[in-house]
Amino acid sequence: MDQAKTYPPLQGAGLVLVTLALSLAVFMEVLDTTIANVVVPVIAGDLGAAATQGTWVITAFAVSNAVSVPLTGFVSRRFGEVRVFLGAVIGFVMTSWLCGMAPNLQLLVLFRVLQGLAAGPLIPLSQSLLMASYPPEKRTQALALWAVTVVVAPVLGPILGGWISDNWHWGWIFFINIPVGIAAAWITWKQLGHRETEIKKTPIDYTGLALMVLGVGALQMMLDRGKELDWFASGEIIALAAVAVVCLTYFVVWELDEEHPVVDLSLFKDRNFTVGVIATSLGFMVYMGSLVLLPLVLQSNFGYTPTWAGLVAAPVGILPVILTPLIGKFGGRIDMRWLVTASFLVFAFTFYWRTNFYAGMDMANVVWPQFWQGLGVAMFFLPLTAVTLSRMQGAQIAAAGSLSNFLRVFMGGVGVSVATTLWERREALHHARLAEEITPYSPTAQQALQNMAQAEIGAEEGLTVIVKNITRQGFIIGSNEIFWAGSLLFVAMIVVVWFAKPPFGPPGGGGH
Repeated sequence: MDQAKTYPPLQGAGLVLVTLALSLAVFMEVLDTTIANVVVPVIAGDLGAAATQGTWVITAFAVSNAVSVPLTGFVSRRFGEVRVFLGAVIGFVMTSWLCGMAPNLQLLVLFRVLQGLAAGPLIPLSQSLLMASYPPEKRTQALALWAVTVVVAPVLGPILGGWISDNWHWGWIFFINIPVGIAAAWITWKQLGHRETEIKKTPIDYTGLALMVLGVGALQMMLDRGKELDWFASGEIIALAAVAVVCLTYFVVWELDEEHPVVDLSLFKDRNFTVGVIATSLGFMVYMGSLVLLPLVLQSNFGYTPTWAGLVAAPVGILPVILTPLIGKFGGRIDMRWLVTASFLVFAFTFYWRTNFYAGMDMANVVWPQFWQGLGVAMFFLPLTAVTLSRMQGAQIAAAGSLSNFLRVFMGGVGVSVATTLWERREALHHARLAEEITPYSPTAQQALQNMAQAEIGAEEGLTVIVKNITRQGFIIGSNEIFWAGSLLFVAMIVVVWFAKPPFGPPGGGGH
């Protein structure tokens, strides 16, 4: 039974309300993944924990969410997409309240685990239910509206998180989910409660489920803890890597022969799905790495506060809000591969633009690359989602959405870990090279110390200033190199997109 044929598309106010409810749920979940990042030191301090312990607030959510997302297709087939979505929204609201009320770090981490599990189905099922609510010819526009929320929420997260932690109690970063979630759940129940999808009570693949939970959990834990533990210099990271490799290898082999798999890996037989997932995951990996690296660079080397670092990064969301609906309306007349190619070229250009960061630069050097990068973002999510889901029908949309979103979010986490680790290691390298020039016989060092002596700065204090400047320069050069590498990667990834085969019709709309 095909979901799209079972119920007619919604119309008028009902369609508007469903779009609003599903978008609110996605916005709430995506916002929550970034809003807590800037508040971790405040939370840790308030709950009497070390800042390093506070990072478990992020890790706990990331690990449980990584386990939950790929299970969405299996769970929604068994219980129905609308029921699972409503359960996820209500669970997210309840766990958000518990997180805000947590009296100690241990309980907060536990509630974040539960929140991550509840959040898993929200993004893939919002995609699937949105597709089912729109007529085939308007599904690309529906994807456009969905894409706007995915783009804007990560940008607003750090700004809102910083402002709340500065002016209110940190618990409000969780409490703000409650009215949003209640509204989303109520509207969804009223408008879609009678449009439940087909339910298939297939046997549960316990072996596949156990292998996936262990493998994905270990992999995500390794990703989140790696930088803190110096990666493979740590026995814990080596053990996590071994568990991940063994479990996920057996998982893939097991699932390929399983009659009722917990994750449908046969989706990768479709060329467009595979190409779309690879291009989206790699692109999002580089994009998320830069999204996290830029505020770090600004705060540690240019004197920006967390709030200002978030504000100068925010212009990346302006053009997507304006252009994504237009691309949704008229994009069907253009080969999606050309839009993705244009997106990657814009990313490559704006990344290259940032390779000339220097000490003392003004705010315009940050704002303008961010603003124009928004053009690349506007042409990234919607066309690649359309390519990924172009051959999917009915219940396949939820399964494909959950698998593609899991890989996108996971690779985004890889990008963050790689970018921040490389940044620190490149700083160490440049610091060592620059420090070689600072000797008692170096004319440059002697001149610098003489200039500081004239400004009544002692020799010892002057050397401290020089060391700080070397560290600062090392970090700036390191970030410039990472942006340069990102620029080259985006150009190289253009090749991947052209392996997709048109037509790229709307999901479930007969794009065969």
